[in-house]
Amino acid sequence: MSMERCRAYFRALGREGDLLEFDQSSATVELAAQAAGVEPARIAKTLSFLVGEGCVLVVAAGDAKIDNSKFKGQFHTKAKMLTPEQVVEFTGHAVGGVCPFAIEHEAVTAYLDVSLRRFETVFPAAGSANSAIELTCDELEAYSRSAGWIDVCKNWAP
Repeated sequence: MSMERCRAYFRALGREGDLLEFDQSSATVELAAQAAGVEPARIAKTLSFLVGEGCVLVVAAGDAKIDNSKFKGQFHTKAKMLTPEQVVEFTGHAVGGVCPFAIEHEAVTAYLDVSLRRFETVFPAAGSANSAIELTCDELEAYSRSAGWIDVCKNWAP
């Protein structure tokens, strides 16, 4: 269902043919990197957090980790990840296929972490645990309807 929503979303953008569906799981950064044939850092993972009554999505490089102090400085609250049930409720996507596309819940805001900017293209999931799409950072920003670029991660190399 979630993959079909992403398919329709990208069809409307003329990009449906660019969706990648793998014969193997891409539910983790490592599996996605193997499936796409790229280094793990180029996987654009989508992390979901409870902020107030809403959900904040942070799309970050595969090798980046949330820096709790930077997160608190940005959002004025402790980083609290959603439960798998909350992820589906807010995003419509299950864990393993969470992405910032085709989200209709008004309480969800997507942000892009600067850890992604070092790559020409990145590979976010596309709604299922065996899908992705290769996008430039500008395309990711536009298609995710991002609220902007933020710096809330650590442990990545510029």
